[in-house]
Amino acid sequence: MSTTAETEHGSREGRLAHFPVTFFATVMGMMGLTLAWHVGEQALGLTLPVSHYLLFASSALLAAVAALYATKLLTRLPMAAAEWRHPVRLAFFPTASISLILLSVALLGQYPALAEPVWIAGTALQGILSLLVIADWIGHRPFQPIHLNAAWFIPPVGNILVPVAGVPLGHPDISWLFFSGGALFWIVLLTLVMNRLTFHDPLPSRLQPTLVILIAPPAVGFISWMRLNGGLDSLAMFFLNAAYVFALIVATQLPRILRLPFALSFWALSFPLAALTIATFLYATTTGSAVHLWLGGGLLAFLSVVIAGLVGRTLLAIARNEICQPE
Repeated sequence: MSTTAETEHGSREGRLAHFPVTFFATVMGMMGLTLAWHVGEQALGLTLPVSHYLLFASSALLAAVAALYATKLLTRLPMAAAEWRHPVRLAFFPTASISLILLSVALLGQYPALAEPVWIAGTALQGILSLLVIADWIGHRPFQPIHLNAAWFIPPVGNILVPVAGVPLGHPDISWLFFSGGALFWIVLLTLVMNRLTFHDPLPSRLQPTLVILIAPPAVGFISWMRLNGGLDSLAMFFLNAAYVFALIVATQLPRILRLPFALSFWALSFPLAALTIATFLYATTTGSAVHLWLGGGLLAFLSVVIAGLVGRTLLAIARNEICQPE
């Protein structure tokens, strides 16, 4: 093998060794876009099957990212273990299980026979990862306030998400278990994160996009509660409007965030915005609110532009060899 070939081979191996678990956030964003378009098509009476094609694209992305990270686990286990020990990346491991749960939700409408096994696999993995992450949080690892950020909401979001497919599939008890645990830890972590944001040093630039994740727990909470409760009530209204409040708060920070250099953490903008879009359409179809129907349409258009930009910028970063590099 020539020196050039050896260098290229080593470079490919190096990129695989540094392939981050945060790449699953891209899958969450694409799955969120798929679901937002599916709900939007129904609410707006659109005949274009955009969500059908997005489902295939999102599934292919999930398969590719899962295969790459599985290869890393098999061939570069110490590097994957180092990510688990990382005080920030630890919270991103449940993005893998969340991606499976989102896939089960997407399959529910188009391929229902496949939805249940995918939901079972995703829910089981979500339960295992949540327990392991929380065990590390409350163990004896030297976490500091600077390590705390909105990405810590990811495990609770995954738990709150379980009923969206779990209830229609006939698993209300396990759905209640996950929803209760996720909502409980959302409240606890919300207090901790707000304390960190208010009284400690600002988030590092690479983590500032994770502020958008503040929107996700109440937005997903609204969707799941509608499944569990079977209709609109005061708690559902609280979840939805809490999501709008956090969206407005995040909007005040977006001009500063969008001036930052690109990093994979920018994909944190995608899924929370998708969850808010879906929640808005769900409220519109439940109540007949024309205002929320128009708002949902506007959010869907904005979400589509945001994810198109993220896809383009991520592909450019890959071409420039800016990601999958040691930090």
